[in-house]
Formats: sequence, structure tokens, C-alpha cells
Amino acid sequence: MYHPYFRGKQYDLITVKELAPTLAAAGFRPIIEPVREALSGLERALDAVVSAHGRAIVIVNPHHGDLSGTGESVTELLDAEFAEPGISAGILLKQKMTLNQAMELFEAHNAHGPVFVHAGFQEPKALADALGSANQSHHHIFIERHCGKLYQKHFKGAYRALLRDGFNRCKRNSDYPDVETFSDLHATFADEGMDGFGDFLIVGDGFSESGGPAYAVAIHLTFIDPDQDDAMQIYHFKSDTQDTPTDPAGKFAEALSNMMMIIDDPESKVLETSAVQEFRMLHQEGHFPGLGYVKKLSMSHHIQTLADYFQESL
Repeated sequence: MYHPYFRGKQYDLITVKELAPTLAAAGFRPIIEPVREALSGLERALDAVVSAHGRAIVIVNPHHGDLSGTGESVTELLDAEFAEPGISAGILLKQKMTLNQAMELFEAHNAHGPVFVHAGFQEPKALADALGSANQSHHHIFIERHCGKLYQKHFKGAYRALLRDGFNRCKRNSDYPDVETFSDLHATFADEGMDGFGDFLIVGDGFSESGGPAYAVAIHLTFIDPDQDDAMQIYHFKSDTQDTPTDPAGKFAEALSNMMMIIDDPESKVLETSAVQEFRMLHQEGHFPGLGYVKKLSMSHHIQTLADYFQESL
């Protein structure tokens, strides 16, 4: 099972909402960490997931954004509107969390099928002992850079998924290489002893409220390369103009033209998703929808690419 990890910004939630049928049909189970005080966008996204008969995990103790350190409003939303078994409470286990705090959250959200998301927690053995024989009936998602094999082994027998950040973030868009490896975890998670896998899509684990001035515009597009044992690669299509913070629309047009040169090649390995088709339409119309919307299209393409991969592998 695939677990894309979304931070609940506007276009992240719109992506979940629009792709709810695709996520459900593929058996994907997104993780959403709310980062905005207003929860209307989250509610709309979860409504779409429920309507599509899908599943999702909502972090009830967010670490980033407006709700950092307090998730009461998220819990209230789940209790009031989402009693469905498909919507689970995610418990983010950070470095400074104690065992008692973890168990209090677990017990408080027991009705919502709690899922543990391990992100620096220091007491894995104590947690496994506290869960006892019930440990094997719970779900554990490990953010790889925080959880080694010795950590993961305490939860053997339970559902386990490994979440890897495949996006190598650069400080400047101009520093991205034209193409690089993203991840092979979609093809190797079973070899890792896992039941599922996840990533932070084309955004990465780093969180920022807003970006700085765009001296260069980059469009990130993933693809699976059958010539590299189905490893996932990522293109970084960059604007030619990189020395001024002005004219983001013009820079987007340049990056988009560079994308068209690759995906129009008959030998292109980029899947022709609905997101790619929309990129084509934007190119034809010469329209700049804003960088947030561009990110949404790249996230949508990433999910559709993985959905197609697992469909083809059946």
C-alpha cells in the first residue's frame, strides 16, 4: 500500500480531493498533516475520500504550521464528521514525545483506528510492550531517516510501511540537475520487510510557509524507468531565465517549453497522465496558473504514475 504524505496546504488538500477516486481505486492511503487553522479544506478532502470509498490517515497532533502542538480541532472534526472506519487518526511520534503522551493519544483516538507515524520517537520497545499482544493489529509507518532496522523490529508482525523522502531539495531552483533518481521503494518495499511504502511526493519533508522570490522556476515531474529496474526518476524542468525575481509567468513558460521537448519525444518515459495533458494545455494557451497550481499538477502526476505502475504489475 502506498502512503503519500501531504502537509495540509491549499493545493495539497485539493490534490487529495480531486484524486480521491484514483487513490481509492489503487488502494492508496494518504497521510494528511493539517497545517492550517481553518479546517474547511481538510473537511472537503475527507468528504471526497469517503465518497470514493477510500481511506486516509489524519495527523491529530500536527508538528508544523498553525496547529503545531495542538490538535484538538482536528480531533473534534473527526469525532463530529468522520466516524467512518476509512478515516484514521494518525499519531505523530516525534523525538520529544514520551511514552505516556503517545499512549494517551492512542487511547483518546481508539475509536478512529489510530495509526502510529514514527518520526524520531525514542522509546520503541516500551511502546511495543505497552501495546502488548494488540501491537500486531496496529499499523506503523516509519519515516526512514528517523527509524533504522533495530527500531523497526520492535513492531514486527504488525502492518509496517516505510516512508522515504526521495526529493532532494535545493535552496535554489537553478541548482537542480536536469534529472536524478527519486526512489526505488515502490519496487523494493517488500524486500525491506514492509507491507507498504510512502514518500513526500515532489515536495519533500521540509516545511515552509511560503517560498521566496523565484529567480528560476522549476517543474518537477517523476517517471518510472523500465531500463533502470523500474526505479523512479525525477525531471527538474527549469526556466532559462534565472537571474531575476521578476516575471514568474515568463519563467514558467520557459520551463514548460523545456518539458515539452522531453515529453514530446517518442521515446519519452513520462506517463501521459491527466496532469501532463493539462500541462500541454497550459503550454498551448500560454497560461500561467500560479506556482501552487503547478505543484498540484506535479503531485497529481506522481500519484497517477504510481497508480499506473501497480495496475500494470497486477
